[in-house]
Amino acid sequence: MAAVGNKVVRILGIDPGLRRTGWGVIESDGVRLSYVASGIAKSDSANDLATRLVEIHDELQEVMKFYKPAEAAVEETFVNKDARATLKLGQARGIALLVPAVNRVPVSEYAPNKVKKTVIGAGHGDKKQIHAMLGYLLPKAKPQSDDEADALAIAICHAHNRHVSAVTARALA
Repeated sequence: MAAVGNKVVRILGIDPGLRRTGWGVIESDGVRLSYVASGIAKSDSANDLATRLVEIHDELQEVMKFYKPAEAAVEETFVNKDARATLKLGQARGIALLVPAVNRVPVSEYAPNKVKKTVIGAGHGDKKQIHAMLGYLLPKAKPQSDDEADALAIAICHAHNRHVSAVTARALA
């Protein structure tokens, strides 16, 4: 939970993907981070794209209802060489942005390098370094996949940068 004068804030981090969308919930009081839960929203690759997006939507909606985060953060999409894969990832990312927004939860976005720099201290780290830092920052977290670990890292990034995001959003309004 993040603090606004000793207030604890519950944050949902989302790592979008069409097959697996990682999610992680933490609490921040401004200085201390606490692990709440994490998991993966999966879609069945045998289904058509629209059905797969609904599967991700429905699982994230359940996370929202059960954990009731006050804020959410989603990783920005990086463009890779495969335009089709990038487009599909963008569609899954749209669902990741939509679910918190429909629930009136403010959503921030972070570039992958920003997440890594915040969590491991460098913008170009590997998955092992993320897992190692999660063990230090959130000792109770035991992510079962890289998607889940990345989602927790996104939530941590937001906890450390949320006031900057809020100031920027007000300045742009």
